[in-house]
Amino acid sequence: MSALPEIDFRNSAAMVDVFQRAAETMHASPLRRGSIVHLPSRGRLLATGDVHDFPGHLAAIIQLAGLDESPNHHVMLHELIHGERLINGMDISYRNLAIVAELVNRYPLQVHPLLANHELAQCFRISVSKGGGDQVAMFDDGLDYVFGDSAEEVATAIREFVLAMPLALRAENGLWTSHSVPNRLDFDATAFARILTSDDYASPSGTAWCFVWGRLQNPQHIAALLKICESKLFIVGHCQAEMGIESPAPGLVVINSDHERGVVVYIDLESPLPPTDELVRSAIPLGLYRVFEE
Repeated sequence: MSALPEIDFRNSAAMVDVFQRAAETMHASPLRRGSIVHLPSRGRLLATGDVHDFPGHLAAIIQLAGLDESPNHHVMLHELIHGERLINGMDISYRNLAIVAELVNRYPLQVHPLLANHELAQCFRISVSKGGGDQVAMFDDGLDYVFGDSAEEVATAIREFVLAMPLALRAENGLWTSHSVPNRLDFDATAFARILTSDDYASPSGTAWCFVWGRLQNPQHIAALLKICESKLFIVGHCQAEMGIESPAPGLVVINSDHERGVVVYIDLESPLPPTDELVRSAIPLGLYRVFEE
């Protein structure tokens, strides 16, 4: 697929349907065990960073994913909402969520949205900002403007979709991808093997909360987390990478897909993981594939 799916973004019934079907699809995925998606050891994964509704980048990511080229092509996506482009002060980035939900429905074993802090904040009415005001409120304003009396119904379906998202992807070669890594080591790791509960989403110690809000990245901490997660490499977003990608500690790569230098990387699921410096050098600038909207 080289283009985004066509969706009637103003039809509330269509929006509710696409979000609810995608939530059911993610819960029922044969790749899912508890809160983690386990990728098969074949094909490739396109790993992304935060998207935040950056113009043209979601379309570029889907083009690079090559979902129609092989059933063994995977893409992970996270932090899709709360961008800087507003319409009369309103955030309409629900459209990114709808696009990804529709892709989940069309490619249920290939498209993997991950839980992230901005989506979690939207679900639980936690004020969050990237410097331009309360983005939860601006998102709500966008839903109210587009859907009127049906806005709450759409918001509920969005919540179902977000809370169905896995916490992380794992691969047999030792890769772990999640939105971030925890600041603490005493989170409940049993959450990996079960469905997440309301306690898991709660601050400050819920496992899901820890995996979407953490920023502690010193080498000793990352080494300890890798042992807990039984993994060799974390790929995350959430933190700033000025050049689009960086490795702030051994076993950790941070990707940004939400600014002019935003990038993505391919991971070969059939081979051992490359050294982090090689992975950083392999990053693909999204600006080369950006599709600008009219």
